[in-house]
Amino acid sequence: MPAVLITGAQWGDEGKGRATDLLGSRVDYVVKFNGGNNAGHTVVVGAEKYALHLLPSGILTPGVTPVISNGVVVDLEVLRGELEALGGRGVDVSRLKVSANAHVITAYHRTLDKVTERFLGKRQIGTTGRGIGPAYADKINRVGIRIQDIFDEGILRQKVEAALEFKNQVLVKIYNRRAISADEVVEDLLSYREMLEPMVCDTALLLHEAMQDDKTVLFEAGQATMLDIDHGTYPFVTSSNATAGGASTGSGLPPHALDRVISVVKAYTTRVGAGPFPTELFDESGDYLRKQGFEFGTTTGRPRRCGWYDAPMARYAARINGVTDFVLTKLDVLSGLKTIPVCVAYDVNGVRHDEMPVNQSDFHHAKPIYEEFPGWNEDISGARRFEDLPKNAQDYIIALEGMSGSRISAVGVGPERDQVVVLHDLLG
Repeated sequence: MPAVLITGAQWGDEGKGRATDLLGSRVDYVVKFNGGNNAGHTVVVGAEKYALHLLPSGILTPGVTPVISNGVVVDLEVLRGELEALGGRGVDVSRLKVSANAHVITAYHRTLDKVTERFLGKRQIGTTGRGIGPAYADKINRVGIRIQDIFDEGILRQKVEAALEFKNQVLVKIYNRRAISADEVVEDLLSYREMLEPMVCDTALLLHEAMQDDKTVLFEAGQATMLDIDHGTYPFVTSSNATAGGASTGSGLPPHALDRVISVVKAYTTRVGAGPFPTELFDESGDYLRKQGFEFGTTTGRPRRCGWYDAPMARYAARINGVTDFVLTKLDVLSGLKTIPVCVAYDVNGVRHDEMPVNQSDFHHAKPIYEEFPGWNEDISGARRFEDLPKNAQDYIIALEGMSGSRISAVGVGPERDQVVVLHDLLG
């Protein structure tokens, strides 16, 4: 059976849970392989709405084993809170597996994230302040704390004390904050040992055996292509690899195990946080998209910046990830618009760019070159076949497919799980 990746083609918040829903009972394992609780997604199940930040969406599907693998940084307080909240709503959370090699977000990571961002002033990156970046920095600097360290108090204390020896100097002498006690950090981390014990394992081995047993493994990326640390709009990016390559390093499965790459893209574009955004709207059209699409961050609650569909960006995501299928979401949000502009290229200082400029300054100054498509007034929320859609909606989908670099295999036409038009089998 296949290993399948789902990632976002834009700056996140594309509705990746919709693609997971489409695979439903055909999936045996759902793996989060990057990021932390800085990425959130909302999953609607009947009348119930669930906001997940750290847990894979597979936690909501009976019979599926959700996995947090080694590429994730884990805030244990958030993990416990989400598990308790879901358990209180009748969700079986005992199936969760967590990598012993995953790194832990500590109190000092959260503190450093917040004070550093404030210190940057107008040069802020726009982080969520949840300690993600500092935790990944410690991982690269080889002073990080891993899940497995919590089961050896001696090792844990040595590592925390070593990390704080430098960090407390920064907090006190640069940021004028109080020093953090190693005893407090160690005591806090040890308090999660009982919770973690039944779920911690060698997740790379678990997934390898799952593939050998002909199980279907779904990789669920946090964040999205344009926020990837290597391939996104650096430095306004996340601290991990949210693209297809990150699935291998973040899980321990080899690259050849991945044979389907599904990229989720909105019928328009949104972004949270700072950074360039060529199609961003500052007028009533942007307000319309934000209101109709309820564009507010699941994790932060911040209003999302809104703009028209960016075809060169979609093509870029298709190349970087090796996309086999796009899932187009929120087409219903465009209903009622007289015309719908689509960015087909960029103008950079009078020079046309049909693909994304490699230079950050060029992309920052890029002006969208639009092609306009006629809109539709019909309510499309009841459509379940391509033929059920208005002619102009069909033409819009066909046009986007032709300029985005891969086929569009499903289209979201409403917020409910069953409000989708399937054009192609995502596993075929």
